[in-house]
This record gives sequence, C-alpha cells and structure tokens, in this order.
Amino acid sequence: MHYWSLYSGPGTWQFWFNCFILIAPLTVLYVQLDRRKALLIGFYGFNVHIWFGLIDAFGSGRALWTYPYKIFPFLPISFALDVSLVPVVYMLVYQWTINHEKNYYLYATLTSAAFAFVLKPVFSVLQLFHLYRWMNYFYLFLGYVVVMLVSKLITDLFLHFEHDARNTRPGRTVQRFDHVRRGRGSRLRAK
Repeated sequence: MHYWSLYSGPGTWQFWFNCFILIAPLTVLYVQLDRRKALLIGFYGFNVHIWFGLIDAFGSGRALWTYPYKIFPFLPISFALDVSLVPVVYMLVYQWTINHEKNYYLYATLTSAAFAFVLKPVFSVLQLFHLYRWMNYFYLFLGYVVVMLVSKLITDLFLHFEHDARNTRPGRTVQRFDHVRRGRGSRLRAK
C-alpha cells in the first residue's frame, strides 16, 4: 500500500491514465449502446469481462505479466482493462457486427490483434505493463481470441435456449401424455 501511494497513487499520471481508461470507455458505451439490444450486448460484455478477468488473474498470479500501476493496489489485475476497456471495445465490435451483418469472427479477431500487438506494446513502452518469463504478445493474442470465442459461444448458447423456449408451444409436454388420462393409453396404464 505504501508503494502504491508513493508510485501509483493519485499523485501520478499513471493513476489518472488508468482512471481515464476506466471511465472513458464506459461513457462511450453509454452513448453508443443500441438500447434495443442492451441485454444481449450486456450479456456478451459480461462474458468478456469474466473470461478476460480470469485469464488476466491467471497470468498475473503466475508472474507471466504484471501491471505496475493500478487504481486499486490490492488487485493483481488491471481493473480498468478488465472492467471497462476490453469488455466495452468487444461489446461495441459485437454490436457493430450484429447491426451491420458483418463477420463477428473476423472483426473480433482483428480487435484481439489490436489489443495484443498494438495496445499491450504501447502499455509496455509506457511502463504500464510488463511481460515476464516465456510470455509474449502472440500468446496474449491467443488469450484474447479464446476470450472472444468463449464469450460468443456462451452468448449464442443462451440465444439458442431463448429461441427454443419461444418456439415451444405451451402445454406441449402435457399434450403428449393427455391420451393416458382419457383412457386411450391402456397399454401404458397396464405397465
């Protein structure tokens, strides 16, 4: 905590930069979110947040990378990236691909490449991110790809559940065994 207050607290530009990358994406999302699809986009974004947070915590916990400057010193992850920047950017890409009928996998992969090969190296130059041991930017890219694939898969799975529930007629299950109650299922009653 003492280190944070001296080198990463509100008296440093790094703290305010982290605050900016926490608040600015959420502000953009508030303005740009397609409110007709808010639940879908939000569910997808929550998936990105969870999976990226898990991967980030795993890498930080195994000393594969670190964020020397943080908003909250007690978290090993970059709160601003995990909670705001990464999920919001993927949410806006997802929304754009849906609204414009574009290939999600292509644009989300390009977003993953931008995060891994542009954003993280810039953060490294600014001393906001450090890679250690055998970790490199290509492995980070693979992590982003996993996040975007798993998030899309889970979102599509729940969309499938919703679609099935809407297309199932009420009482359909009851109708299958209705003949038993009417006396036409003597064979079933004998068993």
